[in-house]
Amino acid sequence: MSARGSARGRGGDGPLTLVLYNLLTSQLRQTNLDHLNAFRDFGAGRYFYLNMGVRSVPDWLRKVDFDAVIFTTSFLGQRWVPSLFEEQRERVRPLLGVGRARIATPQDEFIRTAMLCDFFEEFGVNHVVSVAPESEWPKIYAGLDFDEVSFTRALTGYLSEPTVARIDEIVAQTPGRDLDIGYRARPGAPWLGRHGLLKGELGAAVAEQGGERGLSFDISSDDADVLVGDEWFRFLARSRYTIGVEGGASVLDRDGSFKEATEAFVEENPDASFDQIEAACFPGEDGGVELFALSPRHLEACATRTCQLLVEGDYNGILRPGEHYLELKRDLSNLDQVLDRVVDDSERAAIVERAHRDVVSSGRYSYRAYVREIEAEIERLAPPLGAPAWKDARVRQPVANLVDRASWIRVSLVGKPRPRFSRLMRTVLPARVVNFFSKRLFGEALADRLAGIK
Repeated sequence: MSARGSARGRGGDGPLTLVLYNLLTSQLRQTNLDHLNAFRDFGAGRYFYLNMGVRSVPDWLRKVDFDAVIFTTSFLGQRWVPSLFEEQRERVRPLLGVGRARIATPQDEFIRTAMLCDFFEEFGVNHVVSVAPESEWPKIYAGLDFDEVSFTRALTGYLSEPTVARIDEIVAQTPGRDLDIGYRARPGAPWLGRHGLLKGELGAAVAEQGGERGLSFDISSDDADVLVGDEWFRFLARSRYTIGVEGGASVLDRDGSFKEATEAFVEENPDASFDQIEAACFPGEDGGVELFALSPRHLEACATRTCQLLVEGDYNGILRPGEHYLELKRDLSNLDQVLDRVVDDSERAAIVERAHRDVVSSGRYSYRAYVREIEAEIERLAPPLGAPAWKDARVRQPVANLVDRASWIRVSLVGKPRPRFSRLMRTVLPARVVNFFSKRLFGEALADRLAGIK
């Protein structure tokens, strides 16, 4: 049963939940924005957001009887820079013990997982929403008490209904598919293992052999060519085909030492081969973990009806070769044959329609479904107590979230504003609210008094 309308003692509004996240950049990919806003957009409960990137925990917030606290992907992702993560961890310590359900939604579970385990133990995390296969959990989270911490698996990203509607408009407005193959991917770092290098190798091979066939393509791994938001969807809508591989890594770097050793070695030996790097920096570790997963761009290609050429893999059991994509062997030994099918183009229409029907139209891989599953875990971990609702929740929640959204202005002022930020802010806050809080945001006490006023 959905939390909405259930006898939660919260006025029928579902669980009262605090969402901790970290926003330190004013330029977000649409998939990151959708992921962050999922609970606010689709949750049955009342969700309070707190940007720990630039804020501290307000005194009034500690008095709220939260059912749950969610440590989001962006919050936990700060461990990429351990010093920042530790600073954030110190700021969030006032929330120790808050919430009966304490849920973590980590990603990039191949890096500094010892830091994750330590954090989970200190903050009493009792449920982890992992993107890793179940077989890998004992390796990644070695040391955790699996009798005390439960796990479920999720995707790295989902489809948001408003975003899908906008994609449909973009596809309808695109004159035609003038590109045979379109692709964007940053080259993988060696410390991710051989799997991480596939993205770059794949793009180079397809560009070389596609060019020999006279195919039109736009393939790049240059940071200057990164596309975000609607630009990315327009790019896919122009492409008949795109290429890809499962995200993830084949090396488990529990403390970050493999990454650090590799970066130092490559700086001194820029022409070193992968075999040389592996032998010097993480001998025998490649293949120690199989953290492979479907990525949001695979779902987005289904939404834009762009046919995918994908390296063989499981793709969370969602995408199947021949039905939803054309399969490339991991060693690319069948690339010639697959590109022949691209030139022929007779299979594409049926494949993209099946992919759209099974993945997009079905609604099974939407943020609405994702939030519903997490709320079910909250119900399990924090069953209704029959206690009266927190009296001020209805009043304080929208004000508290408005104050928190104003923290995004601080991000734009502290960091380097990007041209797209003004467009992002127009979708997040009305201009009059931006003007109001931009004058007052650095008076944190005032903002918090606004949110905590009785």
